[in-house]
This record gives sequence, C-alpha cells and structure tokens, in this order.
Amino acid sequence: MTRIYIHIPFCKKICSYCDYCKVFYNPKWSHDYLIKLKEEIEDFYDNRAIQSIYIGGGTPSCLSTKELDYLFYLCSNFKKIGKIEFTFECNLEDINKDLLKQLKSGGVNRLSIGIQSFNEHKLFLMGRDHNYEDASEKIKLCRELGFTNINLDLIYGFQNETLEDLEEDLDLFISLKPDHISTYSLLINPNTILFLNRIEPIDEDLDAEMYELIKRKLNRRKYQQYEVSNFALKTHESRHNLAYWDNEEYFGFGVSAAGYIDGVRYNNTKSLTKYLKGDYASERIILSQKDIMDYAIMLGLRKTKGIDINEFENKYQIKIKETYPIEPLLKSKQLIEKKGMIFINPDMLYLMNEILIKLV
Repeated sequence: MTRIYIHIPFCKKICSYCDYCKVFYNPKWSHDYLIKLKEEIEDFYDNRAIQSIYIGGGTPSCLSTKELDYLFYLCSNFKKIGKIEFTFECNLEDINKDLLKQLKSGGVNRLSIGIQSFNEHKLFLMGRDHNYEDASEKIKLCRELGFTNINLDLIYGFQNETLEDLEEDLDLFISLKPDHISTYSLLINPNTILFLNRIEPIDEDLDAEMYELIKRKLNRRKYQQYEVSNFALKTHESRHNLAYWDNEEYFGFGVSAAGYIDGVRYNNTKSLTKYLKGDYASERIILSQKDIMDYAIMLGLRKTKGIDINEFENKYQIKIKETYPIEPLLKSKQLIEKKGMIFINPDMLYLMNEILIKLV
C-alpha cells in the first residue's frame, strides 16, 4: 500500500514567506496543467493500492468548480482499499458552502487550512487578509457540512513577535477546536518577499523558547505532539504524513512534487513551462540499502516516539548501534532508549537537525 501527493501550483495571491512552487492562477494554465497531470498519472501510476491522498499547493481551493470536478475525476481512478484519508489544502478566503459540498462529494474527508496567525502585524508581513471572526465562521461551516478532521497551520517566529503574541495566537487557535495543529518556525528563504524586504530571522534562543511554549500549551489542551512540528487530538494524527516519516513509498504528481517508489526517490521539475511540455522529472535517484536506512533514521527520528529497534533491525538485517553512532548520543542524553524505542530527547527536539547530522 502506498500514498499519493498531488501538487496544485496556482494561487490567487502570493504570500510573502512562501517558497513553494507557485504561480498566479490563470485559467489557461490551470486547464493545460490538469491535462498534463492526467498524462503524468497515466504514465507512472501502476494501479497499486493506496491508503491516502493529499492535494497541496499552492492553493488547490483556488481552482474553479469545473477544474475541481476534473481533479476529483482523476483521483477516482486510483485503486483504494478501505476508507482512505483524503486531505485537501484550503485558503480560509475560499471556503464556502458550495466548495465544501464539492469537496465532500469528491471524497475529501480531511481539511488543512493555512490560517498561520491572527496577529495583525504578522498578517501584514505575510500579505494575508483574514481575522478570527472569519475563521470561526468558516470552521463552523466546515463542521456543519460534516468535516470531522480539520488541521490548522500556524507560523511563529516573526520579527518583533513576542512570547505573549504567540500565546495569544495559540489561545485563539485552540478556541477554534481543530483536530490537528501544524506549527512552523518562520524560515526566510531566498526568492521570497520577506527575503527581498530584508526581514531578519528572530534570535535562536527566542525561537527555542517559542517552541517550548507551543509544546507546553498544546499538550495541556490534549494536543499530543507526535512529530517535531505536529500536534493532534487522539486518533487525528495525519496518516499521510506519518507514511513519509515511516519511510514508506508514495507517488508525487504535479510540478515540483517529490515521490519515492521502488527504491527510487524523484523530484519533478519546478518549471511550469517544462511540466506543460511533458518534461516531468528533474531528478531520479536510485537508493542504495545504506541510503534507504539513512532516510529511515532521519525521518523516523522526527516522530516523538522515534524508531522501533527490533522493527528496524528486522527490516534491514543490521544491528542499528553497530551501523550508526548511537551510543555517544545516548550517553549525552540527546537520544533516549526506552521500551525498545530510540527517540530524540523531548527537551532537545529543537536541536533535531544537529543530532541527525551526527548520526547520518
């Protein structure tokens, strides 16, 4: 069983922090794009059974009614076993009764809404235009139309943001009663508006304090952290994203999409022009057994429960402590071994990248 990710690169507006592959929505481009998406799926999908679909972007919710119908038609051709998790990313501004009904009829059962913040200063910096009242009304509508699995995205770590600002944001997010909250420390990447405007990242110590505040606050409200950036009420962990962190295979379709199938990791072109010409993949890497194990280590340690030692060793036929320098990290308490699991010390999750570099 595997997963499917589909990238929709179109947006009605470009957010200042975003470095994902995206372009302004244009009906001519979106029409041609969906035709090429169909061709890519027909060329590479091999009818294997899937457990989840994730449609991200960009802004999938900016597509027209007719385009969404076509997209869901493409998804209807995937071989599904049992009740799959079907996630669709939405902008708050796009949510209305007609869209939600169409998503329901298309099979979507999980919404991921990019709210990011309710703080006026942060919203201004991001180029976003919504408020708490909008969000409360739209999420209530989602619930009325039967969506019982809703994720909200939150971004923190903006220039001049204080711990008090973040706590106020968290309180408002929690009051909306989402089932899942994804939190991201702001990265100022090249070729984003924030980078071009020379916005500076916040101090690393403050960033770490903010991360600890998020963990404390959400855990107290029964949002269990199951991955570095993700918190969920019981049974509402993202099954699709857990597959990534469990190093399971998945198809990626669309411009800039990544996939991992039959021991090959691939990245599609980030050029919409090339993609529309049928030149899909920009990179294909055939992984060695060591590469596959390295990915399993790097991805598995993103989860708060970490890596099951017996499962790992049985799968790869090696002794994990003989293959990776785990003992020194156990000694320094950066890693913890407990009940057959190895995981990053919860107090050091914000140092995850540094710990992984020492391992792989």
